[in-house]
Amino acid sequence: MIVTDESCTWLSELQNGTIFSPKWLASIGFHHSTSNGIHDLERSLLKLQSIKYCWASEDVVIICFTSGSTGKPKGVAISHTSLIMQSLAKIAVVNYTEDDVYFHTVPLCHIGGISSCLAILMVGGCHVLIPKFDVKMAVEALEESHVTSFITVPAILASLLAMIRHNEPRKSYSSVKKILNGGGSLSAELVEDAIRYFHTAKLLSAYGMTETCSSLTFLTLYDPVVYNLNQHSQKIKGTISNSLHPIGGICVGKPAPHVEILIEQEESSRVGRIMTRGPHVMIRYWGQIDTLEIDSGAEWFDTGDSGHIDAHGNLWLVGRQNCRIKSGGENVYPEEVELVLGQHPGISSVVVIGLQHTHLGEMVVACVRIRENWKWVDVDAELQSNVEWNLSSHVLKEHCRRKGLTGFKIPKTYLIWREPFPLTSTGKLKRDEIKAAAMLHLRPLFSHL
Repeated sequence: MIVTDESCTWLSELQNGTIFSPKWLASIGFHHSTSNGIHDLERSLLKLQSIKYCWASEDVVIICFTSGSTGKPKGVAISHTSLIMQSLAKIAVVNYTEDDVYFHTVPLCHIGGISSCLAILMVGGCHVLIPKFDVKMAVEALEESHVTSFITVPAILASLLAMIRHNEPRKSYSSVKKILNGGGSLSAELVEDAIRYFHTAKLLSAYGMTETCSSLTFLTLYDPVVYNLNQHSQKIKGTISNSLHPIGGICVGKPAPHVEILIEQEESSRVGRIMTRGPHVMIRYWGQIDTLEIDSGAEWFDTGDSGHIDAHGNLWLVGRQNCRIKSGGENVYPEEVELVLGQHPGISSVVVIGLQHTHLGEMVVACVRIRENWKWVDVDAELQSNVEWNLSSHVLKEHCRRKGLTGFKIPKTYLIWREPFPLTSTGKLKRDEIKAAAMLHLRPLFSHL
């Protein structure tokens, strides 16, 4: 299909068949010229059919669907203004230029992929695309196309680094200058490996969501201009240690230039709902009749996340409101517990969920995948647990206590997960699926409570 308006002057070139042979032609605003050439083209090449079109209302440019990590995906109506402002923010913070060769690692149905794509289009950079993400094909593209920038999510970055480490452990990709991570925080191990193989790249992480047209905040994890290769280990250790806060949560950086953020505090806690306003906020959900429900006249949008802001203006993300576990009357955010458990050398990945409990309301349960060469010891005895390369619930509970995790946040039950955790197409955990599988596994236990 070709869509043209009154400014189109090259359509007659198609008559010679030198470009391509489209099936449909849609004209917006004006009728085609009455020249015989155009009419012949319409009859012989285009097989013109009646196509109905209309201008999108309310400045809507696209309906982009959420990842559906905590439920059914929702269509988000995004305006031209939101998409342009987000792209300009990425140009300013990541510093995309016309010299960039941008590699599309994430799908273009994802708001991060769309906004980054538009940012590269706006500066006149080069695009490198593959049919779908395949780690072998992606590594080849990095080298063959001399890629300078790409965006990623933790699962994709882990796959890339694992392939590079396995095939070419001594090789570095010096053409890469910018890597922007989204869709979840990076572990210290992933950051270390990313800097090792992409040592010339500025590594940033962003926090956001589809409803806010991608990134709300940005955090620089590593900048080769500031830290050289000999300093990077010390830098990362400092970043990881400083990303943990006495109040809880993980630092996700400062707001983008056009973004306003405030914390609507709950009770006496410094942790509250993360609210935002600005031109980046969605118009509404697709199919929602009324306009976006906002805070009484203030136009603040509730992100559904909890967090707090420190004295330096950095936002600290504690967790999702709808993932919050209510155990014994206390609030437990799975992301905080996962961050602590993930620091144990015997755990490769972990997901924390809340399951119904007669006395506690909800019980904190940790689903863990253990690393190769480590062994899970079923007997919850200290003597058994102290053996090197052995893991048990006792070992992990002690690890949580040493890391300063409050008692009611420490998981009561641990499930060993043999398969990779289910992920969405954008690399986010499907917590509902994990919770359903855990409930099925623990059903005999619950029947005796």
